[in-house]
Order: sequence, then C-alpha cells, then structure tokens
Amino acid sequence: MTATATLSSKFQICIPKAVRERQAWQAGQELVFIPKGEGVLVMPVPRLGQLAGIAKGARKDGYRDRKDRF
Repeated sequence: MTATATLSSKFQICIPKAVRERQAWQAGQELVFIPKGEGVLVMPVPRLGQLAGIAKGARKDGYRDRKDRF
C-alpha cells in the first residue's frame, strides 16, 4: 500500500483513509511519532488494558535496579 500526505502550512497532515482503515485507527486516538533515521514511525499509544500481561514469562532475576547503580 502506498499512500501520501502533504504537510500543511500549520504543520498538520491528514492520514489517508486507506491507512486509517487498515490500521483501524479512530478519530481522537492518540499517536506517537518516533524518529527513525530520515523518517518517522507513527504508532498508536497503547491503552493501559492493552499492556496487561506484556511481561508474562520475563525473568525475575538478573535485572538491574537502583541498588545496582553507582
């Protein structure tokens, strides 16, 4: 899928409909812009409920905390 948008004089862009529909983005949804080299990665900011279980299976030992710092 190739889609383009033009940056307005007020530094606004309109996300093409094909992109919005494919990503299931809704009006009012918060997005984050992450610089990547010469471009930018645009991703939705996850809701708290979507983060539940993200660390399931993570090791509980071998990590650094404030006590390990100088």
